[in-house]
Amino acid sequence: MKTLRNAGVSFSFSLSATLCLLHWTAALDIPLEALGHTNIEQLPTITEQSPTSQVAFPFDEKFTIKCEAKGNPHPEFKWTKDGQPFDPSDDPRVTIVENSGTFIIGNNGNISEFQGVYRCSATNKLGTAISEEIEIIIPTIPKFPKEKNPPITVEEGNAVVLQCNPPKGIPPLKIHWMTIGLQHIDQDERVSVGLNGDLYFSNVLEKDSRRDYCCFAAFPRIRTIVQKTPMTLIVNRIQSFSDTESSVTSGANSILQRRPKLLTPSGGHSTISIVKGDTLQLECIAEGLPTPKIEWTRLDGDLPKRAAFQNLGKLLEIPEVTEAENGLYQCNAANALGKVPHNFQVTVEEPPRWLSKPESMIYTIGSDVTLDCKAAGKPEPTIQWKVNGVPLRNMPVSTDNQIVRRDVKINDSAVYQCEASNKRGTILASANILVMNLPPMLLTDNNLEYATVEGKDVLLDCKVFGSPHPVVEWDREDSASPVQGPKYSIYENGSLNIKNTVKEDSGLYTCLTGNTEGKAAITAILDIRDATQIVEPPENIKVLRGSTAQFTCGAKYDSASANDFQVSWNKDNKDITFIHTDKSRFYVEDGVLQIINVSTEDEGNYTCVASTALDQAQETAVLIVLDVPDPPEDLKLSEPKNTSVRLNWTPGNSHNKPIIEFIVEYEESRWKPRDWHELVRVPGNHTSALLKLHGHVNYQFRVSAVNEIGRSQPSDPSDRYKTLPRAPENNPGGIVMEGNLPNEIHIKWEPLKPIEQNGPGLEYKVSWRRKGVEDNWNEEIVKRHSFFIRNTPTFEPYEIQIQAVNHLGFGPRPKVVTGYSGEDFPESAPQNVAVEIINSTVIKVNWLRVPQENIRGHLGGYRVHWWKVRSLLEVKRGHSEKHSLIFPGDRNHGMVPGLKPFSEYSLIVMAFNGRGNGPASEPFTFKTPEGVPEHPALLRVASFNKDSITLLWVPPLEPNGILTGHILQYQLINDMEELGNLHNITISDLTVTRWKVGGLETNSKYKFYMSACTRVGCGKPITEEGITTMEGAYAGIYDGISTQGWFIGVMCAVALLTLTMLIACFVQRNKGGKYSVKEKEDLHPDLESQGINDDTFCEYSDNDEKPLKGSLQSLDGEIKAAESGDSLAGYGDGEHDQFNEDGSFIGEYAAHTNKGPVGVNGNSKGLHQVTA
Repeated sequence: MKTLRNAGVSFSFSLSATLCLLHWTAALDIPLEALGHTNIEQLPTITEQSPTSQVAFPFDEKFTIKCEAKGNPHPEFKWTKDGQPFDPSDDPRVTIVENSGTFIIGNNGNISEFQGVYRCSATNKLGTAISEEIEIIIPTIPKFPKEKNPPITVEEGNAVVLQCNPPKGIPPLKIHWMTIGLQHIDQDERVSVGLNGDLYFSNVLEKDSRRDYCCFAAFPRIRTIVQKTPMTLIVNRIQSFSDTESSVTSGANSILQRRPKLLTPSGGHSTISIVKGDTLQLECIAEGLPTPKIEWTRLDGDLPKRAAFQNLGKLLEIPEVTEAENGLYQCNAANALGKVPHNFQVTVEEPPRWLSKPESMIYTIGSDVTLDCKAAGKPEPTIQWKVNGVPLRNMPVSTDNQIVRRDVKINDSAVYQCEASNKRGTILASANILVMNLPPMLLTDNNLEYATVEGKDVLLDCKVFGSPHPVVEWDREDSASPVQGPKYSIYENGSLNIKNTVKEDSGLYTCLTGNTEGKAAITAILDIRDATQIVEPPENIKVLRGSTAQFTCGAKYDSASANDFQVSWNKDNKDITFIHTDKSRFYVEDGVLQIINVSTEDEGNYTCVASTALDQAQETAVLIVLDVPDPPEDLKLSEPKNTSVRLNWTPGNSHNKPIIEFIVEYEESRWKPRDWHELVRVPGNHTSALLKLHGHVNYQFRVSAVNEIGRSQPSDPSDRYKTLPRAPENNPGGIVMEGNLPNEIHIKWEPLKPIEQNGPGLEYKVSWRRKGVEDNWNEEIVKRHSFFIRNTPTFEPYEIQIQAVNHLGFGPRPKVVTGYSGEDFPESAPQNVAVEIINSTVIKVNWLRVPQENIRGHLGGYRVHWWKVRSLLEVKRGHSEKHSLIFPGDRNHGMVPGLKPFSEYSLIVMAFNGRGNGPASEPFTFKTPEGVPEHPALLRVASFNKDSITLLWVPPLEPNGILTGHILQYQLINDMEELGNLHNITISDLTVTRWKVGGLETNSKYKFYMSACTRVGCGKPITEEGITTMEGAYAGIYDGISTQGWFIGVMCAVALLTLTMLIACFVQRNKGGKYSVKEKEDLHPDLESQGINDDTFCEYSDNDEKPLKGSLQSLDGEIKAAESGDSLAGYGDGEHDQFNEDGSFIGEYAAHTNKGPVGVNGNSKGLHQVTA
């Protein structure tokens, strides 16, 4: 054992300190640890006993009467029954529990002699402890006496009471009046059962006569119901008697009417005593004719709010009465002839209760003992003192029931009992007074180690037992004086409390204790550690339902607590259990809490708890789950009218996003049952909507809520609401007048929706007249939603009205719609057709407008047809496909794109309206100028060697003019980022289609560009790549077989096939198309039309083009612009004369997309644009 510091140094205690602690107020229980040090005698104490009232039910096999006590020496037990000694061992039916006062009585069916009042006493050599009185009730089976009940005869209208007189038994008692057939007797204001079980008739009727009035008494606790002998009631009928509340004027009936009279209670005043906490029941049952009614009042105050009226007002009940219910109450029985009162004086009594009671204590020899005993109750309790169970006679008791004993000795040790009694009960308090001297016994182990964290309090134990009570002081290893100051507190049990600890409080502490009988000391070791802290607390988050929420929690702690450190999580102060299964949604790892598939139930406060064995730190964050609202609830209809109803609802949970709006939908059972349609939307702060309704509809409504997250599920449907039929409120819309023939008008309109019909028999009244010519309306009622007006003049204005009508009447006054009768073909052709050449592919066509009177309808616009006569490179004329463009509206010119350069064309112009095209103008012939050619049809490497490559090409299929030669360009590429210089070769001889390029580097890769040229300029290039070979090496992608005859034959076949395919493509591209001219003008300018004003078709610009590395020269040495290869195929495909009903052209030509930098076969590597 560790040596106690300064253990040999003596210490003394002041007399005043000693006297102050000569007796202590702690409970007498001597610690078990002290009993291990020495054998300390103890007074007996009752530790367990049976309830003060105990019922032995007849169906129980046995019942136990308990009495347990402790003491040293172990006490002996004795019993009294009804104040007389009782030895349970004398009866063989009784089993006594060993070392106990408890005994068990076996139920052999005859145990009534065990009924009585028992008391247990436990005695050892120091004294006697007694239990409270235990009343044992042995109930007998209650029975009604055998009796013969004579019939009770009463005249109709008089009062009668059928008495029950139930037998005595274990409460509660419940009374039921029934017939022999177990049918309950009906009760009302006239017939009722009183608290005593009697059946009261305030006045009898002939129907009350019967021979089987049976009173049943039920005792639930003993599971028993007993029946009284049936009683017979005979009611003698009085002629013409009627129990009414009005006055009866006949002589016979006036005798029967009478003022009220109380059947119970009797007299005019009653005194009621009740125990506090019970239910007060005041009853008044009266007879009289007419049947009296009972009213209750309190004469000295108001009835409490918890008062209730039972038995149709005849019974006043006040539960859990208190002193406040002391007072005077009154019942009044009244009918039309008068009233009678009865007063109740209520007194609330109370069983005894302790104000102060004696307490068990240890006293030192020679000290004074004072015992107090005070009790309250109503009536005031009487106090009786006992010592060891015997009434106190030789010891004075003060008027305030206080006992004082001076200079006590060891043999004054005893059990003192104080018993307080009144008529409502008895209570018992016992105090064990032990007189003894004992040196200090330290009950706490020496050298205990304590640990806590900075900032917390710590308690160092020094449990000591002795008499007189030992004095305790503490000191530290590094201090010469005892610990003192506001930081330290020494408790009565000797423990040292150190407040708000810091690291410097670590060390050795010594507890020193002593009394007049001796001294003792122990040492304690204190370790102060760093407090646990959360350094990365979780943060509040908002997440959508169904997503993942994540909380992070980081903490630091003392290294000495590493083994027991842990992080846990709880939600709303309930621990989260982590069970890793397929259905788990909560996961935690390294302090991170993750919630998968978040639901609204997951919303709440999440707390991270970082804990060690010594302390814990916690931080809380809020998880807010965002979701669509819950559906609205409690849909109710109000303010019903035939044209409207108000729909009210209660919003559902908005799930943390305010409701923006509510959507009200309807369903009707006639036209489209089970189909829901939106009716109205209202702001989110509204909870009702006034709904405008159609007639003759059986409605049902539902509501959805909308927030930022989305729309809720719809609510449950409302009740149905049916409107009466009425005249239509709307007329049809969408009125269209068409003139398919010159002498008629076809009128069509959108019919009313079924729900808008408002009633049966929907029809439409059609009204029409010539505008400005006729005053009177022509009318006709039709059921369909279209109508023909025939025999009309061509293209004349008409006024039209369409009105809805049903069996209930006409709809509102319709609006007047103006339209025209049928159109006819235009009568004349445009004149003075002329062409203005814009460039080699675009022209501007001008004409004189057709006069309006010759249009004979709505002018749709003008149509231009053109066709190619021949190429200027050819002499023979041909018949090519016609092309067409539509120019909507009233105009006198239009741009025609997509022409072939260096060609001869013819065109015609015609006007059109809704009926069709008018006559065409005379054909106008024009020629397009030269343009730049297309790229050569073919460019291939024919052969190659170490320093040269021979190229073979085919001239372009579309020269677009007279060819002047070719330009061949090439440059070294070799898969390098930097390309070689661009070299130019001009080939003026049109018969040359093969060229050998020499002076090339060995084993190198080159790219070749071949362009054809006219007098206008050079066209787009075609490209090819070739590789020179190393001397004597294999050629790579081409080899020496190129000089073989069979290879040349194959290549020629391939070239011929390619040429055939190119010709087919060319023919396809020359087909006409559909154009929307204005859009083409706005979006796709032509290369050769710069500077043209807004009336021209399009503009092109090539100023942005950048040169290749080098230059591309024309045959005459000048840089030429590459003319647009734009053709009609770039804007449309084919001829389709299509018009909308208003005459506008349906088709439109496609955008010409080849205006960017010149690319070669989709590969622009190393290629620069050709510039002008």
